[in-house]
Amino acid sequence: MMSYFDEIKRLIQRDQFMITKHARIRMFERDITTDMIIEMITNGQVIEEYPDDFPCPSYLILGFCNETPLHVVLALCSDHVRIITVYKPDKSRWKDYTKRK
Repeated sequence: MMSYFDEIKRLIQRDQFMITKHARIRMFERDITTDMIIEMITNGQVIEEYPDDFPCPSYLILGFCNETPLHVVLALCSDHVRIITVYKPDKSRWKDYTKRK
């Protein structure tokens, strides 16, 4: 049986994802590319789950691109992944980038 994270990665690799306007603005502000997001999701890990989010459950993923830590919040919908936002986690707010302080 495929895990939800395997499904997220499968959809990303099949180009079945959309990036919200909010995420695009944040990507531009933070100099984060679509390729960086794909890389960090493919090689990343889920650090928080929000199963009750509507309309689709969402997840906070930690990944690295060129050794730079990135967090991406995404929603797993029935036929695509929706990238909600992406940012470089602030060390003063995160322990090992995986747990909130």
